[in-house]
Amino acid sequence: MNEHRNHAVVAVIGNPVSNNGKGAKVDKRVMDLLVSRSEVHGFDVTDLTGGTLEESLGNLENAKGTYDYLIVVGGDGMVSLGVNAVADSGVPLGIVGVGSGNDFARGLELPVNRIETAVEGIVGAIVCGSHMDIDMGHVTSLGGAIPDGAASNDAVSNGIASNGIASNGIVPNGESESTDRRFAGMLSCGIDASINDRANHSNLPGGSFRYFAAVLMELMHMKRYGYHVVITDEHGDVEERDIVTPLLTVANSRHIGGGIELSPYSSFEDGLLDMVWMERVPTLPEIAKALRHAYDGKVLACDFLAWRRVRSVSITCAEEGDEPPVLMADGESVGMLPVHVEAAGRTLRVLVPPAVVDWHRRERGEEQLLHAIERDGRDPVTGSFLR
Repeated sequence: MNEHRNHAVVAVIGNPVSNNGKGAKVDKRVMDLLVSRSEVHGFDVTDLTGGTLEESLGNLENAKGTYDYLIVVGGDGMVSLGVNAVADSGVPLGIVGVGSGNDFARGLELPVNRIETAVEGIVGAIVCGSHMDIDMGHVTSLGGAIPDGAASNDAVSNGIASNGIASNGIVPNGESESTDRRFAGMLSCGIDASINDRANHSNLPGGSFRYFAAVLMELMHMKRYGYHVVITDEHGDVEERDIVTPLLTVANSRHIGGGIELSPYSSFEDGLLDMVWMERVPTLPEIAKALRHAYDGKVLACDFLAWRRVRSVSITCAEEGDEPPVLMADGESVGMLPVHVEAAGRTLRVLVPPAVVDWHRRERGEEQLLHAIERDGRDPVTGSFLR
């Protein structure tokens, strides 16, 4: 807490225009709960939500240094806003996960669409001083720029997050800038980005159903995108190769698309990212098998999928293959290749109740991850199948 203030200050950013304006009721409920708890526990609450994206971001920038905690209310788009606002600052981020998606909150085992439980957990974490310092991904341009008109997920379409947010969470003068973004979940570079974009523009109900339908549609029209990658692995060894594949993802978290475990070996605390891609176009029976394992953490047992732990990876277009689509980081459009992606270890502090911290130590430690990797028959260093 700032030594010049008598009470800790909790700043809140909501998304009042989400869900056709119903988000305003959610934001009010969160504020009411926080204010009532603040009277008991002795902290102050300030609402920095604006009527538009730029107003909210402006409020956040103008208030920098005046708040001790930032709470975001919404889905992964709002988390993206919060992550880029507090990255490297030491200001803890609280997440009230509501709406569709919420893959980052789900990966942290935080409540989703349970407002009272989420707020109680955040307040408990503030009072107890309980948090997790977790990794993020950091994506920057290698001479690339964000294309004009690129849209985002729940945040842009609902007026709260947009393309071009720099690492401090601000859009400079509202103009397109070179990519410089942190992501908490995944950087989607291939069919996964196309699926995300299709799901974002779908009129179907329900986040998970909308995403699953988008998966089926994109699988019917798969392209083979061409990537040239320069990988630095966990030991500092460098590998350079071309990959022609429909799917390429660089993951910090496990989930995508409302609960699909595309990167089940990901850890928030290992200082590494996980690169997942298709080695070849799968057959229909192989696709069916992968879909069966999409939610049980065993999808990487499918031998058409490749996996590698990396400290960083530079990605450019290869001569062979189709041109990759617009990249998506946590559901936000972040521009085209070429980019450099690296793990930013323990640079995000998240408010997490003590019981959840204990759960992560018990269920998501290195021993448990190695067991899952061995169960699926892979080498933990090279990612190759042992059988």
